[in-house]
Amino acid sequence: MTDVYTLGEALGVVSSGRVRHESEARLDVCGPEFTLAVGLARLGHRACFLGKVGGDELGARVLTVLRGEGVDVADVRVSEGARTGMLLRESRVGREPQVTHYRAGSAGSSLSPGNVPIDRIAASKMLHVTGLTAGLGRGALEAVRAAVSAARTAEVVISFAVNYVPELWPSVREAEEVLGELACESHLLFLGQDELDLVKPALTPEREVVVHRGMKGASVRANRMRYDAPGLQVPIVDTAGSGDAFVAGYISAALDGLTPQERLHRGTVLGAAAVSSASDWQGLPDRADL
Repeated sequence: MTDVYTLGEALGVVSSGRVRHESEARLDVCGPEFTLAVGLARLGHRACFLGKVGGDELGARVLTVLRGEGVDVADVRVSEGARTGMLLRESRVGREPQVTHYRAGSAGSSLSPGNVPIDRIAASKMLHVTGLTAGLGRGALEAVRAAVSAARTAEVVISFAVNYVPELWPSVREAEEVLGELACESHLLFLGQDELDLVKPALTPEREVVVHRGMKGASVRANRMRYDAPGLQVPIVDTAGSGDAFVAGYISAALDGLTPQERLHRGTVLGAAAVSSASDWQGLPDRADL
């Protein structure tokens, strides 16, 4: 049985200083669901990733990494003739990196309901989806909805991370409608402090709501109780991917049957590992590292 089934877009990422002046850059692969799957697999959980990649070198790299990390990629589709999407992250002194998306028409954004294997989701312990994938287009949104419906029918636990990226949505209002809908379908809800207003209807006492605040720590409301965990002080190399790594740590601890406080702690540990590395996922720990 799969522990966690997830779906989304894995893509290339180029990190550099300001492009107009920089002569060197770093190439990697990333994606919130990609990072989650790798983080869980490194901790010994059975993770399955569904997505589409182009029949190009970036797509090959995505598959090579996932297979090498022990992630189940049986449902990944290679779209020959399509390209794998990319991100450009430009570092800024004293500010968050400037991120430019090159995803329009990418293989990953063409995910559709027909790609969703109902039976495999029904046989999983948990389904994890994100608002980022829901924002990639109508087909991707309907794929997320199909996966959520399959999980609901089979009584599979649904985990949802808001992952609001303004550039992907036509308007804040549409984002609120879709993200609020998916949040209300979830059993386990992850979001940042600045995303609370987007999913207000879902913030009910019955739902496990996890708020991550980066280096400031995290909190969870579970069983009508609130628990808090401080952030860990570590050297910061790159903050990208830390929220996704946190989610992987929290879900890992939940799968292990740990308490809410222990779930928060493992989440902050993985988040700290992510910011200590130049990669979203390469610095994530295995069981021995934990």
